[in-house]
Amino acid sequence: MGEPTVAAAVTRPLPQAAVLPLGLVRAARPRQWVKNVLVAAAPAAAGQLVSRHTAVQLGLVFLLFTAAASAVYLVNDARDAEADRAHPVKCRRPVAAGEVPVPVAYGTGGVLALAALLGAAVLCNALTAGLLAAYLVMQVAYCLRLKHVLVVDLAVVTTGFVMRAMIGGVALGIPLSRWFLITTGFGALFMVAAKRYSEAVQMAGRGGETRLLLTEYTTGYLRFVWQLAAGVAVLGYCLWALEHSGPWRQLSTIAFILAVLRYAVFADRGTAGAPEDVVLRDRPLAVIGLAWLAMYGMAVADL
Repeated sequence: MGEPTVAAAVTRPLPQAAVLPLGLVRAARPRQWVKNVLVAAAPAAAGQLVSRHTAVQLGLVFLLFTAAASAVYLVNDARDAEADRAHPVKCRRPVAAGEVPVPVAYGTGGVLALAALLGAAVLCNALTAGLLAAYLVMQVAYCLRLKHVLVVDLAVVTTGFVMRAMIGGVALGIPLSRWFLITTGFGALFMVAAKRYSEAVQMAGRGGETRLLLTEYTTGYLRFVWQLAAGVAVLGYCLWALEHSGPWRQLSTIAFILAVLRYAVFADRGTAGAPEDVVLRDRPLAVIGLAWLAMYGMAVADL
């Protein structure tokens, strides 16, 4: 007998002892953790990202929110395991695929949630712990019931993004402006509605097998929601920028509008079902984002 080929070694199944830990990591959805960078949104908007204390505190808040969000993903996947098995993509999730037993997913989610709350209470302030607790309660309610309530499901997912954007400011005691909340809220609703619209387009005729609520939404309604949200987000950002006299802040509106228009291309095609893929893989959108960051940075620095 000859030596095993390289291909055989590559395709050799993982040892059983490694399947569960790796499955838990995958079930926590590391690719989704990029969303938690939003914890820096409020300090960035206030121009308070330069101190070491801020950086350390935001790193801590990022870890705590990531633990809380991962707990929600695990609980959600445990509850939706049967429905996910009927989905062409979600069937590969570790819980649906049988790599992570449902009780283990529930237990790990509970431990992560408790650790996040205790960490926020001990290492941050009471408001941060309260906001994180509210996020967890809302998301568990979403997993159990609210994801099946028309329109409320959009509001809950949108609110989760707004809480991400708020928590960095809350942890650092930074006041949150009304324009910041309006722009963040409607920007999040734009992406959430675009995601639902894309799911409805891609799963036309079989939405009830995977997400029952998709059969109650029409694509026309979801298109109306993401278009309305995009318009309000742009208006909120422009009004905020025009309140200030600095040229860079006002010029940043151009990049912001271009970013919304670019993302709307994917929404209109029905290919915005995975927002993180759109944001991370589309080069023109990345260039626009970098241009916006540069202009916003110069505005914060009063150049």
